[in-house]
Amino acid sequence: MKFVADAMLGKLAKWLRVLGYDTCYQRCYPPGAIDQLVQEGRRLLSRQKEITFRYGNAILLRGHRVGRQMAELKDRVHLAPDWSKWFSRCLVCNALLEETPTEEARENVPEYIFFENINGIRFCPSCGRYYWPGSHRTSMVRQLEEWGFSQR
Repeated sequence: MKFVADAMLGKLAKWLRVLGYDTCYQRCYPPGAIDQLVQEGRRLLSRQKEITFRYGNAILLRGHRVGRQMAELKDRVHLAPDWSKWFSRCLVCNALLEETPTEEARENVPEYIFFENINGIRFCPSCGRYYWPGSHRTSMVRQLEEWGFSQR
């Protein structure tokens, strides 16, 4: 399942990426961009009733907070992410993360991060950000579990 989130759903887009879903998001879409993304097989997610009428498979979300929006998606599209895909996408640009060669990781992350996560460091080939399983990730997993998603 692939999504395109409208400009009002940036936080939701980030959390869908955490779960491993390919989710396009921009703060402002140029004319025709959403049309093209929907034609590529993405489902539009929006809080704007008018825009959802234009697309047959669009999903109108009513919740104001991301937790409620996630609950709506779980109910409406039976969102059941494969936990092995969690944290597999860049949270900023949506690209799939790649393994980081050891020497490259050593040069680009703090030393204590490198030695604590030597095999868990990944990077985004598109924007160059580095990711590792630290305390922020633990907090995110806890939040996902509160929303009813499980790694089991």
